[in-house]
Amino acid sequence: MDRAIRICLENIHSQDKDLQNQAFFKLLEITDKPVDWAYEAWDDLVAGLADRDNHVRAISAQILCNLAKSDPRNRMLEDFEKLVAVTRDERFVTARHCLQSLWKVGIVGKEQQKVYMEGLERRFYDCISEKNCTLIRFDILQGFRNVYDAVADEKIKEKALELIAIEQDPKYKKKYSSLWRK
Repeated sequence: MDRAIRICLENIHSQDKDLQNQAFFKLLEITDKPVDWAYEAWDDLVAGLADRDNHVRAISAQILCNLAKSDPRNRMLEDFEKLVAVTRDERFVTARHCLQSLWKVGIVGKEQQKVYMEGLERRFYDCISEKNCTLIRFDILQGFRNVYDAVADEKIKEKALELIAIEQDPKYKKKYSSLWRK
């Protein structure tokens, strides 16, 4: 890992929000493609999922999701539930940032897709009593759509339609269904 990347990783813990955001956007850009330094940062990013600063939690989750493509040892299979836990964060914006990035794990390989689909299906059911249930469900179904568009596996579409079918409110059933009319 070069010095500039190391500094970016350090700066995601900065109290200076501008510096933190610059580091975050640079890391997102760099990790858009596979990198060879993923495991040098992995443990720190996993630890960041439980940081007291919600910005660090959100950034760590999003960067880890991006690093799924740089994970030949399949560590994501062990750490995925830690990411799912962030989707229950006390700060909904943090939870949502994580939720909206998780699909990147589901496109890496069959094992990751299985863990992703099972974890998010459980989350779909579990969120029923949460304040932002409909947004959580929409984000889950949008993630399923993103994975489906990337890997074209009909089982993903079938699972999404099955989940949409359990929605009782016609307004939200229609909203969720709109993701699959494309």
